[in-house]
Amino acid sequence: MPLAETEWDLVTLWVREYLLDTTDPYTGLAQAGFPPDFVAALPLTAVSGENARTLVRASRRDIERQLRLVEAVAATDRLAVRPEVAKAHEFLERLREDVRVHASQDSFRSLVLKNGTEAFIDRQGLRETLRRFVQDPDTSVLMVDGEPDSGRSYTYRLIRHVGQHSGFRPARVTLSPTSTAGRVVRRLAEYVAEPRSAATPFDPAELDDLLPSVEDAVHWVVRRATDAEDTFWLVLDECDKLDAGSDVWDLIGQLALAIYEHAAVRGDQAPRLVLLGYGPTMRQLPYDVRGSVCRDTARVADRADLRAFFEQYFRECPSAAVSSLPAGPSRDAAVTALVDVAVEEVLRAAEQGGGESYMRRLCTAAEGAIRVYRGL
Repeated sequence: MPLAETEWDLVTLWVREYLLDTTDPYTGLAQAGFPPDFVAALPLTAVSGENARTLVRASRRDIERQLRLVEAVAATDRLAVRPEVAKAHEFLERLREDVRVHASQDSFRSLVLKNGTEAFIDRQGLRETLRRFVQDPDTSVLMVDGEPDSGRSYTYRLIRHVGQHSGFRPARVTLSPTSTAGRVVRRLAEYVAEPRSAATPFDPAELDDLLPSVEDAVHWVVRRATDAEDTFWLVLDECDKLDAGSDVWDLIGQLALAIYEHAAVRGDQAPRLVLLGYGPTMRQLPYDVRGSVCRDTARVADRADLRAFFEQYFRECPSAAVSSLPAGPSRDAAVTALVDVAVEEVLRAAEQGGGESYMRRLCTAAEGAIRVYRGL
């Protein structure tokens, strides 16, 4: 199970106090077993707190580095004699399980996401489109359209999950009829700016008035995202909620073009752009960008999709009661019966209505069925 942000704050504290409290941090990290090329690339200074944040940010870029970092800090003599070492060992076990899962499973095909609590039903086409998008350096924009309530925004769940395993961080801004280009670009700037830095290279008061100011801010955001240690995906959600005359449409085109241009120079270091709820009848992107776009269309999951989901999950992750049955017809019959019940109960719950979209209700009900199944 991945570590939460508050837990990474604790790791950062340990790194500062027990691993980098030294006048020669490069030598200290080399002696702790970090690869020489990794250590040499770190912009370390004489300030242990800044060095700790730099090391943690660099290590969080993939699961193996996360594990190596916590192993190194847990092995220090100064932490080994303190009560916190028990928490460090708990983190180690969770990260080792993450590494095992990452090595044994295809993150694009995962059925249950985010610490095993979020169901992601069907969307087989999206899973493969997302795989192609991640692996193809010549694509820079992913568009997801579909009918209202078909799960377009729900796509973000899978993107977050894949990002944990593929080394990118999604930064999402949810749009509305009142969104403006200035507000959106400011929010994106907050995501990609240096941590604890309030400085931006543009005057926020001008962004809603002068289009050239927005264009300058867009290039700053994309350049900063390109230069950052993390790889960013800039996600604009609910694009279909924008008014036809919104200046955000121009901003989207500027973002797409700026990312496309940075990718030509910096390759996969440039960010990607994800547009959720962006249909083919909406504003066309700049001509140069159109050849670097991946598209997917969301649709509402039906009874067959739900049955296939539970069939696969119940067989791949058997509960204690199912595991106790001998392999063969009796176990197969038990799983089929459980699937029948789960499908009917989830459909009944989803059809009761409510404030959320149908796909969100369907997935929430499926998550409840999974919790019941695990308790058997």
